[in-house]
Amino acid sequence: MRNALTLFPQPRHIEQRRGNFQIESGRRLALVGAPAQQLLFSGERLLDVVRESARAEWTLAATASGPPEEIGAVLRVQEGVSSHAQGYELDITPEGIEIAAPSPHGIFNAVATLAQIIAQSGKKLPALHITDHPDFPNRGIMLDISRDKVPTQETLFELIDLLASWKINQLQLYTEHTFTYRNHREVWEHASPLTEHEILELDAFCRARFVELVPNQNSFGHMHRWLKHERYRELAECPDGYDPPKWWGTQPFSLDPTDPRSLELLRELYDELLPNFSSRQFNVGCDETFDLGECRNRADAQAHGVGRLYLDFLKKIYHEVKARGHTMQFWGDIIMNHPELVSELPPDVIAMEWGYEANHPFDRDCEKFARAGIPFYVCPGTSSWNSILGRTDNALANIRSAAENGLKHGAIGLLNTDWGDNGHLQYLPVSYLGFAYGAGVSWCLKSNRDADLPRVLDQFVFHDDAKVMGRVALDLGNVYQSLGREYHNSSGVALALRKSLEEIRATENQDRAGFLRARQAIDRAVRPLARAKMKRVDARLIKQEFENAAKLARHGARRGELAFETNPKRAAKLKGELDRELRVILRAHKKLWHARNRPGGYRDSVARVERARRAYEDE
Repeated sequence: MRNALTLFPQPRHIEQRRGNFQIESGRRLALVGAPAQQLLFSGERLLDVVRESARAEWTLAATASGPPEEIGAVLRVQEGVSSHAQGYELDITPEGIEIAAPSPHGIFNAVATLAQIIAQSGKKLPALHITDHPDFPNRGIMLDISRDKVPTQETLFELIDLLASWKINQLQLYTEHTFTYRNHREVWEHASPLTEHEILELDAFCRARFVELVPNQNSFGHMHRWLKHERYRELAECPDGYDPPKWWGTQPFSLDPTDPRSLELLRELYDELLPNFSSRQFNVGCDETFDLGECRNRADAQAHGVGRLYLDFLKKIYHEVKARGHTMQFWGDIIMNHPELVSELPPDVIAMEWGYEANHPFDRDCEKFARAGIPFYVCPGTSSWNSILGRTDNALANIRSAAENGLKHGAIGLLNTDWGDNGHLQYLPVSYLGFAYGAGVSWCLKSNRDADLPRVLDQFVFHDDAKVMGRVALDLGNVYQSLGREYHNSSGVALALRKSLEEIRATENQDRAGFLRARQAIDRAVRPLARAKMKRVDARLIKQEFENAAKLARHGARRGELAFETNPKRAAKLKGELDRELRVILRAHKKLWHARNRPGGYRDSVARVERARRAYEDE
């Protein structure tokens, strides 16, 4: 029955009807209305579900001719079915299954829904009619592969399959230095980067699932992985670094926009990177150019404004992207600091309006891009980074606000971001909750705003018969609220892993009681994990990831308690315990890191935690 079904994303309209359809072997699945090759992947996916969940064998056909009783289902491309190219209608009647959509992409979306129905119903499907289409034509995930994790190909393939099952249709891999540029080995040689061949494989894998793999290369700020090398240092706005040091340290950070060699470098990178992608979009980054106008271009910035300096170089990048037949995406934070310049943007760029806190002003910023006629995406985040366990309520509020205000102001896409700041210490499954909610509200906000996320995660991610994993993930992600104060873009237990005891004590409105509450909240939230019964090939790995994430966050909470310990003997004893504890945690962390990720970046990541440990040992 319809009420017994959990569908995700929940379609916008479901009408229950009388009767059932019985799946039996020996029937045909007809692919009609378009070249059968364009529907083949969707058809084969449906055959797999029929085989696995209904224990029946069907065959594919490129025609629906013959006796009607021989046809089990028809996938039909048909004009006028939906006003949206990705929309569809799905009919299950006692006689069979009919899917109609105006495009093969719509057919794929319908099959994703039908697959969930069959997986839950087995041979006997409830009769129903579904009419569905997305709110946002572009619904994406951006995965950080530059700080410091580069996933294995197998990890990426598995993630793409999962996201496609939720009708996500865009993927970006955030890149600073993790592509094998032929003439720039010193930049990437220790990072386990993606090769041209691997990008081509990923692109083909994505295309089959109607996912657009959009190239991504930061091109202005966040160039410290390049500029720290002597060969590139002269291309920096601040070759000797920026004083006072920012969170990236004392290294040079942004390109010098007035040095012709900066643009020459970007031309070379674009010419090598872009041919590996079938997408005609390209995210050039250009965010957080904090040191722009502080060194070499200080006089120019004082005379004409740092915003003008930024926009002039952005336009040069735009012309390079345009000349290569691509549409330029760029992060909108810097131009939003100079709203008087928004109207001067080329009208065919795409601004990526990002912000990761629950109260980010999406309404205000989206209105500015919309009023200037600039196409834009809204870009919230999973809140998993800088947190170890996630920040559940913040993530949900942030993603929901992005969807609401994106729809209000006419955004053409929602790109849900998953970053790896400060060592990328969170494990991938911690981000599943944010991925799922973003997929739901970007497909249809109205029907997915109040999704039962623990149930969704148990059914469509963890496949947990015990129905505990979804709640474990959600509750661990809310541990950050136990501290008594909230931190911008991070959780206090994660910050404690890289701060000195003196820095922890100096944190305003933070005390020992807050860290004690966090430790207790972690213990409560992780306790049901032992009862999980996941039907996944990596079920054991997921359990270990959540267990070790809880231990690492708990260790951060205990460090916080140590910072406020006034008894010297108890402090000395706790330091010894924490040192031994961390060694055990990091041994497990190393194995878990390499289970889903390439080796490059691991040492850089863990070094941050080890530096903090040495700091408190010296106090």
